[in-house]
Amino acid sequence: MAGGGIINADASDLLVELAELTGVPVIPTLMAWGAIPDDHPLMAGMCGLQTSHRYGNATMLASDFVLGIGNRWANRHTGSVEVYTKGRTFVHVDIEPTQIGRVFNPDLGIVSDAKIALELFVQVARERLAAKRLKDFSTWAARCAERKKLMQRKTHFDNVPIKPQRVYEEMNAAFGRDTVYVSTIGLSQIAGAQFLHVYGPRQWINCGQAGPLGWTIPAALGVAAADPTKTVVGLSGDYDFQFLVEELAVGAQFRIPYVQVLVNNSYLGLIRQAQRGFEMDYCVQLAFDNQNVQDPALKGYGVDHQAVVEGLGCKALRVTDPAKIQTALREAQAMARQYSVPVVVEVILEKVTNIAMGTEINAINEFEDVECLHPEGREGLIAAGLLE
Repeated sequence: MAGGGIINADASDLLVELAELTGVPVIPTLMAWGAIPDDHPLMAGMCGLQTSHRYGNATMLASDFVLGIGNRWANRHTGSVEVYTKGRTFVHVDIEPTQIGRVFNPDLGIVSDAKIALELFVQVARERLAAKRLKDFSTWAARCAERKKLMQRKTHFDNVPIKPQRVYEEMNAAFGRDTVYVSTIGLSQIAGAQFLHVYGPRQWINCGQAGPLGWTIPAALGVAAADPTKTVVGLSGDYDFQFLVEELAVGAQFRIPYVQVLVNNSYLGLIRQAQRGFEMDYCVQLAFDNQNVQDPALKGYGVDHQAVVEGLGCKALRVTDPAKIQTALREAQAMARQYSVPVVVEVILEKVTNIAMGTEINAINEFEDVECLHPEGREGLIAAGLLE
C-alpha cells in the first residue's frame, strides 16, 4: 500500500524495484498515484470508497497481508476499519509516529522515512533473491493482473449531452504519458481518479481528497510556471472553475500556457449525489437560462464560460459532441503553445451523472454500466476467485 510519503521522499523508483524483486502487487492511495505507472503489471489499482478501481477494491479484499508505506489509512480509502482489516495482517511504515495506530493498530509499526525503509527492504529482497529464499508470489500477481484486465468501468458512451466517463477516455488518448494533471474535490476529481491514467510521480497533483474549491486553476498555474517543459492539464467541475476563475488572468498576464478541462454539468455534482440518500436536490443547481447566450446546446446551463475566459485574456473551446472531444483537446494544446496563455476546453455534460462510490470497499454502488470482460460474467469472476 503505497502512500504519498513515498512521493514526498522521492522513493518511487525504490517502490517499483521492491515490487519487481518480490513480485508483490502495489495499490497506491490517491496521494501516491503515479508512484508506480498505471500500466505496470504490478499496479493493482486504487482502493477506496470514491477514488478507486473495481479491481483495486477486489484485490484489497482478497489479500491477507498488507505492507503500508508512507500512507495514513484515511477514511475515504479504508471505509470502516472492520471491513478493511478483516482477515489481514498489517505492517505500517511512516515517518510520523502518531500516524501509526491512529486509525487502527497494525500488527507491526515501523517509524521511518519512506526512502530509508525502502532502501533496506530492497537490500534484503536482493539478498534473499540471490540466496533463493524469496517466496514466489507470481500466482497471486497473475490473479491481480487478471482482475485488472477483466474488471473495468465503461467509458465509451455516445450520449448527448455528454457523459463524463467519455471525457476521461478522450483525455487518456489526447495527452501523453508525461502529462501532469491538477485537480481538487468534486465529482470531476473522483471520476478522473477512476478513469484517467497516470504514469509517474508528481503527475497527479491534487489537494487531498477534500481540498478547497477553486484550488485547481491557481495550482495548475503554479505547476506550469514551475516547469514550463511539462504538459499541464487542469481538471475542474463548473463550480470549482467559477470559484477562482479570475486567476486565469494571471496566466494571461504572465504568459503561462496550460490546458484547463472544464466539465460542466451546471451542478454541485458531489453534493447533489450525497443528497440522494436524503431524497433531496436542494439549491445545488447552478443552472439558469442565460439571456445573453443564443446557442441552444447551452440553454439552461447558466454561465457562459467561454465569454468569461475570453474576457480574462485567455482562449476557450466548447464541446457538445463526444466525437469532437479529442480534437478539441489536441487543438487546445496547440493553442496554448501558440498564444502562451491558458486554454479552457469546456465540455457540456448531462446534468445528472452518479459516479461509482459507496460506504464500504465491499459495497461500492456502480450507477453506470460496468464492463465485465470475463466470458461468464460476474459469476465467472467469483468462480475464478477474482471477486468475492
